[in-house]
Amino acid sequence: MRSAPWIATLAALVMMSPSVFAAGKGDPAKGKQIVDQVCAACHGVDGNSVASANPNLAGQHPEYIVKQLNEFKSQVRKNPVMLGMASPLSAADMQNVAAYYSSQAPKAKGASDKALIEAGKKIYRGGIAAKAVPACMACHSPNGAGIPAQYPRMAGQHGAYTEAQLKAFRSGERGNNPVMSQVAARLSDQEIKAVAEYIQALN
Repeated sequence: MRSAPWIATLAALVMMSPSVFAAGKGDPAKGKQIVDQVCAACHGVDGNSVASANPNLAGQHPEYIVKQLNEFKSQVRKNPVMLGMASPLSAADMQNVAAYYSSQAPKAKGASDKALIEAGKKIYRGGIAAKAVPACMACHSPNGAGIPAQYPRMAGQHGAYTEAQLKAFRSGERGNNPVMSQVAARLSDQEIKAVAEYIQALN
């Protein structure tokens, strides 16, 4: 039996050396100076954003933050606002911001829709075999902590933000992760909403 394309891609990513994703050690104190001036308005001083459209960055893996900032700057990941924020940042600035936000404590968000949470849990932990959708926890871990240097922390992320990103992967609007594009393409709106609700409830 031939493997689905996403399986081959996922296997290749898992086998990559962490050095592919690695960021240098940043200075959290210098990072906070940049955060206070540039990032805090949207992502919060401590990385726990108030607006559900903006992702929480507290406790996120520094390598992932650096990767996303680089991809905003190079427009591999397209976002006009983040292009403006990331463009002036040097490699050292990015590492410093990442070091600061990764050192902050994420706050539990919780979720309210119990039916959605239960449906999302099934997808997150078991995938959808009939659609060849893998379990989210295979990459993002059972508790949503992710795998450092490779897969981002998702626990407690705003449901609205996760939902928007999954839909962006599905539509091709966000194209900086082929695996996520393939996975999201197999998910319905309701399945995406359920997964996003469950992820918000993780902590």
